[in-house]
Amino acid sequence: MSETLPTPDAAALAHSQRLCAHIRDHISAADGWIPFSAFMQQALYTPGLGYYSGGAPKFGAGGDFVTAPTLTPLFGQTLARQIRALLPQCGGRIYEFGAGNGALATTLLHALNTEGLQEYCIVEVSAELAERQRQYIAAHAPEAAAKLRHLHTLPDTLEGVVIGNEVLDAMPVEVIRYQGGAYQQMGVAVVKGVFQWQPRPLHDERLQALAAEYIPPVEGYGSEIHPQQQAFLRTLAHSLVRGAVIMVDYGFDAAQFYHPQRQQGTLIGHYRHHVVHDVFFHPGLTDITAHVNFTDLAATGAEGGLDLIGYTTQANFLLNLGITGLLAQCGDPADAAYIRQAAACQLLLSPQEMGELFKVMAWGRDVDVDWAGFAYGDMCHKL
Repeated sequence: MSETLPTPDAAALAHSQRLCAHIRDHISAADGWIPFSAFMQQALYTPGLGYYSGGAPKFGAGGDFVTAPTLTPLFGQTLARQIRALLPQCGGRIYEFGAGNGALATTLLHALNTEGLQEYCIVEVSAELAERQRQYIAAHAPEAAAKLRHLHTLPDTLEGVVIGNEVLDAMPVEVIRYQGGAYQQMGVAVVKGVFQWQPRPLHDERLQALAAEYIPPVEGYGSEIHPQQQAFLRTLAHSLVRGAVIMVDYGFDAAQFYHPQRQQGTLIGHYRHHVVHDVFFHPGLTDITAHVNFTDLAATGAEGGLDLIGYTTQANFLLNLGITGLLAQCGDPADAAYIRQAAACQLLLSPQEMGELFKVMAWGRDVDVDWAGFAYGDMCHKL
């Protein structure tokens, strides 16, 4: 596989090798084996070395993948229509997780600056990304940049609209395989200097319960479970005194996620706009993600006392909020600028692209608004 992928330059390769040495030391200190979730955490978030904290471009044409906000501002402008209704009941405050290069924040600051937005908080653990976000927003939304606030940790209490676009899929997952008549926890060992999969019996009772709930007891079946996503949503539910949570990500309900034919799970890497199935490919240079189990998230939110508002495809959500009308305002359909925006909309809405794979799920607490984004095509009954 690696022969067909772009070759990293010497500096990037040296960066990856430093991270590999760090992870190998971590594995050695753990008696030669770590669960995959620990490997994923190190590969993505090791300070100064991990994929999201190492300084290389991640988003857009010069990075490894594109996101909806970097494709077109129409995504954020459409989302703003839903947030606008919520702001008066949420202290005029937005909290964004996984803000990337700041493109979504910029669009929302533009759209909501004079419409009740008091403060835009980005929760960002990477100092490097936080600085990029400040610079991007200062350059592209200077009139609203004063409303920007960066947080390194989540406040004990939240009142606001919490949003996350493609943040859940980057949270470390546990990989479980059913083999030999029992659930095995897949981990990582070092064999002749190379990272390799290695199973161990699954003893953790919490993981055992999740595996029994979701992973089919079929010999050789392997997939992911998502305790960190659960913990994240539980924390939000505990902290949110009033407001809403809107998450956009790619994934399925549990019946689809753990379908008998999806026996290899959903874990993949992204490297220079290529899908990579070897998640040990150039650590630190390759993004690692897993799809979201939205049934699991809905149950976790309910356990935390949040009201599940809706669950639908990204296409339905954006169409319900009038993205086609916003596109019509982009100018003459014969102009190049309009054509670019129309092509981006096609990617956002097409069932073969992002339209159906990406889902939107929202929760509320003590808010009463018109959730127009779920007016048509709500799929909560599938959860």
